[in-house]
Amino acid sequence: MKIDNRKINYLRISITDRCNFNCRYCVPKEPSLQVSHDEVASYEEILQLVDIAVDLGITKVRITGGEPFVRKGILGFLEKLCQIKKLNDISITTNASLLNKEKLQRLWDMGITRLNFSLDTLKADKFSYITGRDKFSRVFDTIHIARDIGFSPIKINVVVLKGINDDEIADLAAISIDQPFQIRFIEYMPMGNSNIDNDQQVLTPYIKQTIESKFGELIPVTKSFKDGPAKKYKIKNSKGEVGFITPVSQHFCDECNRLRLTAQGRLRPCLLDDYEKNILTPLRDGASKEELTAIMHKVIIDKPSSHHLGYANNKIISQMSSIGG
Repeated sequence: MKIDNRKINYLRISITDRCNFNCRYCVPKEPSLQVSHDEVASYEEILQLVDIAVDLGITKVRITGGEPFVRKGILGFLEKLCQIKKLNDISITTNASLLNKEKLQRLWDMGITRLNFSLDTLKADKFSYITGRDKFSRVFDTIHIARDIGFSPIKINVVVLKGINDDEIADLAAISIDQPFQIRFIEYMPMGNSNIDNDQQVLTPYIKQTIESKFGELIPVTKSFKDGPAKKYKIKNSKGEVGFITPVSQHFCDECNRLRLTAQGRLRPCLLDDYEKNILTPLRDGASKEELTAIMHKVIIDKPSSHHLGYANNKIISQMSSIGG
């Protein structure tokens, strides 16, 4: 359905708030209580809500976490999700550490061909510092196994932070020269009680200038229908692409087509707005399909036309790990 000339056709589903990594820009400074098992939407409940969403025009679904592959039974759930005929695009965002060739092949066989991986550095020691885990080789190798199987596009998400990995901007972009990957530089979003200070934020103009100072002017790439908000470019003669996601320096709310479902069954029309609506409790209380449809419809109607992150040090109270990246 449409709201403010935006066609809302994309649902991002967090199936867990848990993660086997401890990334500095995601995990809060102070330990927070994990959501209990009973508070998390079951796979059956998620599938029920997806059935309602497709009737409202959702055709794309992305599975996120936390780290989605920490949840038991995920492959069986994904197989059922792939059987929903009105969905024409299912993708996953993962840190890659829990995947192997067998699992990747199973994803491919069920029809999932698009993966987003998180990789903020090419240095093993720095990877451990950022994520709290010594898993660089596992992640790097898994990305290349996915490439060999045929996954495309493979997008690699990078959050650049001053004093941590801003010295690797050109090296990370250079991956796209020889590999058919889209290296996506995502501006850090100050959310929740983060370990990152606002002055560590590195915005897209600096990132783009740094890449162009090494490789020359970037060549704009026309978006395809499967692309999200990233502004895409190529380094001359490269196999892959470089993308920039600019939630702080250049808002893209007017083209946002997303609705989010958190692991606790809360619908959220905007990542960068604390408004959300509980749909899981009505589902468990026996609400009819018509009543659940009305809740989802209302959340879509309430989708804000803009957000205010980046203005006057405005900060989102919600923690990224609780929403789903």
